[in-house]
Amino acid sequence: MFYANGIRATSADRIIEQVGITKVTFYRHLRTKDDLVVAYLERTAGWERSAVSLALEGRGAVDALRAIAMSIGADSCRPGFRGCAFINAAAEFPDAEHSVRIVVDAHRRWTLDVFTGLAVDAGVADPGAVAGQLMMLRDGAMVSGYLSDPESIAEALGAAYLAVVEAGRHPQGA
Repeated sequence: MFYANGIRATSADRIIEQVGITKVTFYRHLRTKDDLVVAYLERTAGWERSAVSLALEGRGAVDALRAIAMSIGADSCRPGFRGCAFINAAAEFPDAEHSVRIVVDAHRRWTLDVFTGLAVDAGVADPGAVAGQLMMLRDGAMVSGYLSDPESIAEALGAAYLAVVEAGRHPQGA
């Protein structure tokens, strides 16, 4: 419900009704709705980490980036896709100190670390800069999959990842 309708648009009462529990039961297990949002994002982060781990398994940097692009493309083609759950949550919770944003930021740091490791493995001159570019491309692909033709996302993202890595291996002026 958080993903399909938005976090703020999904009330605790609606969740309680949908699940078929009492308010007392809900609040016995969760102090606030925000605690449930944090749990939802942590579970989503776990799924994404598993998918990325599969993409990395036994592959070099370039092949891993292709596999990640294919995974994002496949994800953005599934029915009900509404973009990145973490970007969506960050848009609804602008306060960087909020518990939801802390989970969002932790997952984004993890993703950036993965991209940094791939950039190092690919032999680029400035792994931090390349990782930031790969992250920006990932974010753009997640938004594009929601707003445009998701069928073309994997191919375009894979090509963009490879172009960034290649440019990083041969920086201008080097």
